[in-house]
Amino acid sequence: MSSKGVSTVPRRQLGRSLRQLRERAGMTLRAAAQQFEWSETTMWRIETGKTPVRALDVQMMCGVYEADEAATSALMDLAREAKTPSWWQTFGDAVPVGFDVFAGLESAASRIDTYESDVMPGLLQTPDYVRAIVRTRLPDAPAEDVENRVRFRTARQAILTGSRPPVLRAVLSETVLRRPMGDGPVMAAQLAHLVYMAGLPSISIRVVPLAAAAHQGTFAGAFVVMHFPSPTGGIGEPTTVYGDTYTGGYYHDKEAEVAQYTAAFEAIWSTAQDEDTSRGVLADTARSYQGG
Repeated sequence: MSSKGVSTVPRRQLGRSLRQLRERAGMTLRAAAQQFEWSETTMWRIETGKTPVRALDVQMMCGVYEADEAATSALMDLAREAKTPSWWQTFGDAVPVGFDVFAGLESAASRIDTYESDVMPGLLQTPDYVRAIVRTRLPDAPAEDVENRVRFRTARQAILTGSRPPVLRAVLSETVLRRPMGDGPVMAAQLAHLVYMAGLPSISIRVVPLAAAAHQGTFAGAFVVMHFPSPTGGIGEPTTVYGDTYTGGYYHDKEAEVAQYTAAFEAIWSTAQDEDTSRGVLADTARSYQGG
């Protein structure tokens, strides 16, 4: 994301699609640069998503590459979207350094698979639970900063109830349920929220019981696998893995690395209790917190 709060996801999708069209047309980068009277560096920056490009220029490029009308229109829309300020820019410093990239990917994903071993998945956290996390991690943060972070985290969750929500598969270690974050009422409300969200058609939640045998997947630590739709006439964002560490996040989108994490998630998913059993565990645990 640029400093102006614009997501890089549409720009990268656009660049990859334009590169694919150029290659299908049998043109080298140098030949295309000469055709458009641009430098090869400019062409490279466009195709790698490092610089924006006007919709009219996209139309011109698609004409030279002989793209059909549907593909041209879709890619012109991507060019316009790439210049549209992202929703999270209004949160300023409340967005952790580097997390803006993740927010852009998360917003664009059509399916999200997440495994959590320590805390509730960010997309499913209640405001009070978020508040408890922030106060634990940043005990000296001013109240205003805490509340801005809470609003940012909860604003992310709007994708789950929008017009085109992603499919969300969330697996939680039972440790997450048993580790208090905030007082009893906070945890009870958080777990009740999970029970409610698990009832939505696009969301599935499973719990890995403490008694389950350890396997390779669980040693991967917490991670998220994000899958993306393909734009008309182009190629979409590659499946991307995100993991959070104490000093910052990491990303993987190389095929071999993604395959390892995808296999790890499927192994964890199959080890976990099914959705109905997991909802019962969540509800029972919520009641235990309510009872003190």
